[in-house]
Amino acid sequence: MGLFEKLFQSKKENDNMANVNLAVIYYSSTGTNYQMAKWAEEGAKAAGAEVKVLKIPELAPKEAIEANEAWAKHLEETKDVPEVTLDDLEWADGIVFSVPTRYGNPASQFRQFIDTTGGLWSSGKLVNKVVSAMSSAANPHGGQEATILSIYTSMFHWGAIVAAPGYTDPVQFKAGGNPYGVSTTAGENGIQDDIEDAVRHQAQRTVSIAEGVKVGVNV
Repeated sequence: MGLFEKLFQSKKENDNMANVNLAVIYYSSTGTNYQMAKWAEEGAKAAGAEVKVLKIPELAPKEAIEANEAWAKHLEETKDVPEVTLDDLEWADGIVFSVPTRYGNPASQFRQFIDTTGGLWSSGKLVNKVVSAMSSAANPHGGQEATILSIYTSMFHWGAIVAAPGYTDPVQFKAGGNPYGVSTTAGENGIQDDIEDAVRHQAQRTVSIAEGVKVGVNV
């Protein structure tokens, strides 16, 4: 537990604190980032947050999806997961994004959604949202860090507060030591199972910071 979390936990034990609304927003073609989103949901709920897991709408043409069996299967399996809306961003105190990399950048489905947030941005409704991000790629150096940093660049324009995990817990090292956000290599053998604890920690850290912001904790 980091310094902020220790200070905040001490205050929380003595105060009636409002619950944090956390939106876990993901895009996933074959399931990796969906699984990461579910782990984040579990971690955030354990921290006392009200959580919504929301998917970014699929934009790829039907022909491309049907040509990839795993993609088509995952799309069918998650058909009942609600799609994110701008209202969800306004509702949220904190946000955890989980997005795969495409050529070292976030998937275009994510970028398209972010490009619809101009109305909220211009009215100041995205200011002080506490945001953290995670990513995946098919190989260990496929652009995961660049993808996360690109997401954070957009968040700076929002006026959001970035809640990177840093090295605030030893689980970060077990998961590969990415201080910007949990990242994973998802190949033929599936997702790394050693990132689960780090994902949970990142979500819990996001909740802690969002709760501190929400109640005006000064550290």
